[in-house]
Amino acid sequence: MSTLKNSVQLMGHLGQDPEVVNLESGKKLVKFSIATNEFYFDNSGEKVTNTYWHNIIAWGKTASFIETYVKKGQEVLVKGKLAPRSYETKDGEKRCITEVNCSEIVPTSQKA
Repeated sequence: MSTLKNSVQLMGHLGQDPEVVNLESGKKLVKFSIATNEFYFDNSGEKVTNTYWHNIIAWGKTASFIETYVKKGQEVLVKGKLAPRSYETKDGEKRCITEVNCSEIVPTSQKA
């Protein structure tokens, strides 16, 4: 049960090609975002679509797989955990962000 405490699965389309960062330590980091859509009908019967963007990061072998096989527009299934972090902007403002630290990814289609 402990692995279910911080677990997330999302299916969506990539908004841009993954950004690859090769760190000085030799580790590889990949960053990208996916859009998920939620549909419902309002009181007048009109279909309403809400789109949510999720920031995804991946390390190591998962990052290498994403770099090679995943591209903008592609639908993917991402499994991972939520990872909050804070950072400081160039102007000195403190910001907080929550990302999905991807442990598994499955491309479900070629390009949309």
